[in-house]
Amino acid sequence: MSALLWLGATVLAYLAALIFARRVNAHPLANPVLIASLLVIASMLATDTGIGPYMDGGQWLLFLLGPATVALAVPLFRNWSGVRRAAGPLFLAISAGSLTAVATALATAWALGAEIPTLLSLAPKSVTTPIAMGIAHSTGGLQSLAAAIVIVTGIIGAVIGPWLLNRLGIRDPQAQGVALGTAAHGIGTARAFQQSEESGTFSGVAMGVNGIATALVLPWLLIWLFG
Repeated sequence: MSALLWLGATVLAYLAALIFARRVNAHPLANPVLIASLLVIASMLATDTGIGPYMDGGQWLLFLLGPATVALAVPLFRNWSGVRRAAGPLFLAISAGSLTAVATALATAWALGAEIPTLLSLAPKSVTTPIAMGIAHSTGGLQSLAAAIVIVTGIIGAVIGPWLLNRLGIRDPQAQGVALGTAAHGIGTARAFQQSEESGTFSGVAMGVNGIATALVLPWLLIWLFG
């Protein structure tokens, strides 16, 4: 299949997953990103297509990430008064979530006997893919592993996050949004917007602040820890 066909197949897979998710009333396991990813992976395996030929078309989708991120400014503008009032607790919650994400990833991987390059790749698992790959590159980690674990983290967070938060009695849309954005970056933010614009806005803010703070602090921390 050509790059253009893979691009079209990816878009069609996501549209099919989106329709399926609506048919089942947005069941957590019917996350569109998860379903579309499985469809694309199955198609690649069936046609014996490597990541290189696929990314020839996938790069067009990566290009659209920029405009999509900028578009988050629209709901942020509409909900700016709420974000400004919650600035203090919001900063504390994002800081706590960011530290927890890094610490749990490092502790779990270290306990399982992971090598240092693997630890360096897993640490930025809760930020967006470009930031995680940049951190992995600057600290000696594996960029491909960092990208993969970021995507897996986002999908798991989007699928389990809302269910777990509801089970814990955390139903405030702002709190749910901050949790999803801090733990599951863009995929979690997309899930938060499915719940409400308010939740999506706070998730987008959390994703952005967590990404910037992690990019500034984590490389120094990892170099200090692992030399």
